[in-house]
Amino acid sequence: MEQVEFPTKKFLLMGLDNSGKTSICLNFRKNTNLLSYLSLRPTRKVNIERFKVQEKDLSIWDFGGQKAFREEYLQNLPKYLSEVEKIIYVIDVQAIERYEESLEYLDGIITKMNEVNIRKDFTIFLHKYDPFITTKEEFKDIDTIIEKRLVSRIRELIPKNLDYNIFKTCIFTSFKKISV
Repeated sequence: MEQVEFPTKKFLLMGLDNSGKTSICLNFRKNTNLLSYLSLRPTRKVNIERFKVQEKDLSIWDFGGQKAFREEYLQNLPKYLSEVEKIIYVIDVQAIERYEESLEYLDGIITKMNEVNIRKDFTIFLHKYDPFITTKEEFKDIDTIIEKRLVSRIRELIPKNLDYNIFKTCIFTSFKKISV
């Protein structure tokens, strides 16, 4: 029987520093060793991970989210988007004070994609939406805050001709889709 070759699927993981992109990458790899998560260090520049998931070759490009790197990413975004299957933009829902900064970076990515007329599968992870988050006093109204300060703004930023999905995610649970 002939072996069928599947092309490598290239995903970009983008977002601010400390939003959980590298943890998501570990999750894709099915790494359940909690020590792996505890020993994570900030990603510097771009880290490329290659592995197989369900017989498919994946290439995850994990972009360090420090401000010092973001401008370079935006300037060279067309190069990075070459052969990309999906862009995953990650927002830390617990870092409410950084929502505006994260939305500005997201807007920069979308603006650059529009400038060069590139359309890719686009997914936004509202990450660190941990189980029982609403039982913590500081996050009791997080669902309302997310809807008003993130989801409604994301809908305004993303052009009508760009298909996208939004998911509430954490490293403990499966993805919970939000209707868009």
